[in-house]
Amino acid sequence: MSARSSDLLLERMMTLHPKIIDLTLDRMHRLLAALRHPERQLPPVIHIAGTNGKGSTLAMIRAGLEAQGDRCHAYTSPHLARFHERIRVAGDLISESELIDVLDECLAANGPDAITYFEITTVAALVAFARAQADWCLLEVGLGGRLDATNVVEDPKLTLITPISFDHEQYLGDSLAKIAGEKAGILKRGVPCVVGRQPEDALEVIEARAARLGAPLLIHGQHWHAAEERGRLIVQDETGLVDLPLPALPGPHQIDNAGAAVVALRQLGATPEALDAATSQAEWPARMQRLRDHPLQAVAPEAELWLDGGHNPAAGRAIADTLAGLPPRETYLICGMLNTKDVGGYLRPLAPHAAGLVAVSIPETEATLSAAETAQQAAQVGMHAQTAGDYQDALREIAAKAPGARVLICGSLYLAGAVLRAG
Repeated sequence: MSARSSDLLLERMMTLHPKIIDLTLDRMHRLLAALRHPERQLPPVIHIAGTNGKGSTLAMIRAGLEAQGDRCHAYTSPHLARFHERIRVAGDLISESELIDVLDECLAANGPDAITYFEITTVAALVAFARAQADWCLLEVGLGGRLDATNVVEDPKLTLITPISFDHEQYLGDSLAKIAGEKAGILKRGVPCVVGRQPEDALEVIEARAARLGAPLLIHGQHWHAAEERGRLIVQDETGLVDLPLPALPGPHQIDNAGAAVVALRQLGATPEALDAATSQAEWPARMQRLRDHPLQAVAPEAELWLDGGHNPAAGRAIADTLAGLPPRETYLICGMLNTKDVGGYLRPLAPHAAGLVAVSIPETEATLSAAETAQQAAQVGMHAQTAGDYQDALREIAAKAPGARVLICGSLYLAGAVLRAG
């Protein structure tokens, strides 16, 4: 590793603030000002918040825009295998040399002042975006919305709020209304917002804030609808009905995500070809991803391997619905989770679909829940649970007793990232 590798710079950035998460925009505004406000030099911004579906929806919008020849910056988090995945500059993952340059520049401009890892790396992304020509800039909120580091763009072209559910309560609040208040913080005066399927408590908060700001809303169930009909995706909004391929991303929940993406694209004036590509060409790793050519297949040659990084109760329900729609097959879970998550809430909907669960710790992750604790919570929701030293050993144990099983590795994006890095 060279002295100027991005990995070393990123490690240094982890030391600039004692807390990993500290929600405020003061440090962002200070550093952006020192760098001559790159956030004001971006192409039209599409800003996406929500609890579940942000990444999938962004991937579909990007696929649509790129299919019509547009170039897109895109900022997402967390990464799975390499940090570079977070920053796409005009369609391509940021290069190592460019990443080093913007990280160096941000470190120099920040000096000795405290700033969180997510904040300074978000600024680095904005600097990279401001210096490259593109037609659009897609920003995914990291946590919440109101005080998230991405919420420094004053006049986005469009905002989206995907479904809201419980997650990160220690930072966002202990009720759906409080969490929705944080997510709705991305709304801007006069800027349209596409709103995905929401609990009533959350929707009331979004509507109230939008009314104060004069932000037009396009709300699922009121202004737009999406459904599967005869093997096609049907989306209807106030501009009419469109008949499209089903989403390439698997799972019934992707119907609504695709609907939100299509409505957003229509707001942006996208072509019919763009709408088709949004559903048929989008890719988003570790969201019910089938592992077909992964080295793990050698461990269990007859198994059907899947990978998913969802980690909250809503994700558990979405995965359960996806499993229910697959051809019948004995199914086992390999599960590792963080100690900040609602493990029981995540696993409860999965219990009826799994013949068993093998719990593991997440490698190289301080906040991992121990395998024993995950197994204990799995047992409490009625699952037959055991532990293994790592996910490879877990797969060997499953393959020994059920060689042709469907095996889903799940519970955390950090575990999913470890699996993908190994591939």
